[in-house]
Amino acid sequence: MDLPLVSADLATTALPVWLVPADGLAARLADLGPAVAAFARASAFEGGAGTLLAVPDADGAIAGALFGLGRRGDAARTPFLIGKLASTLPLGIWRLDGPLEDATLATLAFALESYRFRRYKASPARDIRLVVPEGVDRAEIERTAQAVFLARDLVNTPANDLGPAELTRAVRDLFEAAGGRVTEIVGDELLAANFPLVHAVGNGSDRPPRLIDATWGEASAPKVTLVGKGVVFDSGGLDIKPDSAMLLMKKDMGGAANALALASMIIGAGLPVRLRLIVPAVENSVSGRAFRPGDVVRSRKGPTVEIGNTDAEGRLVLADALALADEEAPDLLIDLATLTGAARVALGPDIPPFYTDDEALAADLAVAAAETFDPLWRLPLWPGYRAMLDGKIADLNNAPAGGFAGSITAALFLQRFVEATRAWVHVDIFAWTPTARPGRPEGGEAQAIRALFRVIERHWPKR
Repeated sequence: MDLPLVSADLATTALPVWLVPADGLAARLADLGPAVAAFARASAFEGGAGTLLAVPDADGAIAGALFGLGRRGDAARTPFLIGKLASTLPLGIWRLDGPLEDATLATLAFALESYRFRRYKASPARDIRLVVPEGVDRAEIERTAQAVFLARDLVNTPANDLGPAELTRAVRDLFEAAGGRVTEIVGDELLAANFPLVHAVGNGSDRPPRLIDATWGEASAPKVTLVGKGVVFDSGGLDIKPDSAMLLMKKDMGGAANALALASMIIGAGLPVRLRLIVPAVENSVSGRAFRPGDVVRSRKGPTVEIGNTDAEGRLVLADALALADEEAPDLLIDLATLTGAARVALGPDIPPFYTDDEALAADLAVAAAETFDPLWRLPLWPGYRAMLDGKIADLNNAPAGGFAGSITAALFLQRFVEATRAWVHVDIFAWTPTARPGRPEGGEAQAIRALFRVIERHWPKR
């Protein structure tokens, strides 16, 4: 997708967007001259967050535009507020003029706001361009935006056009173009290769389950491994979801989409790591082959799992994938998954919880999340809840009774399959924006990957 950014060479011919804080309105308008100030007063422009006023010149053409930043402390005054300009400015090339708290995030927000999913429905393109402000790394903005667009495109694509095979193709397109290697294990081969949980979850679909394993980078480099939940559609299985809960289940592969998008950022930046991406790609369907409540399946790692609910399938496929990843003891293991409704109840759709027992990693992530305006919140791997996972006739139950601490118990379940890895973090994402906001159109979304990339880049910077 073409990004709406142009080089600073065009700054002299671009129209100005005058940024106006509401709590400094009079002084700012005075700086812009009597004609602009008079027009703003006549139009009752007060500098409210996100308000836009096009200002004419003496001939009636557009001379520039006033954009309100609101008051300090306004909830709408976020680093992404500038993104609204990409949807509201008149056509043309524009430059930002005025106080910016973070020019990089403002530029990124403008780029992200321009996203449109046009695969099935045409929408008119609006030719609005922004001059990249001085000091902003355009290549970094474009790399980040394209990664976010990749995640959004994959999540927005319905399951009839994005099955396990198509997810494999998306992985191949990225890794093979960059000189990486991709292998996959398909259908009943999963049993022979010892991925019984992946096979059990995906066996009910006519589209065979797959274990996708991709690598890039020098084998001797520090190992960074990403695992993404790739449930391309989740009916709930035999514990079938109601129709209202099934409507958004095309996004249940959002973990895989985000892991692939994060991989694209690492590859695009050329970070000196050996990158590995593992995606268990399945469809959780209803059929005579579907796994059942009460079934017991032995995991790749060895512990047996009693199926308490077939709708808690994500942790099952992740368990086998994490066990595989852990076998080579990577320096950093990250898993991303649209795992629990409990996380949304606790923190809402915008703030994914993350779990790790590595204090340094947790601190780094908290800092990076704030810096990148990519919110994350740490929840505890509370050992007192581990007993909730005990099975009655097996080592583990995938869906503890009682309904308490659902996101925490899911994370504790995954932790059982990670032992040798030096540092591990699990992120329970929503991968969806339910209501459009600046820089975040309604629909599929990238979450946590900008913060995670910041941590990885700082730990293993490009030489």
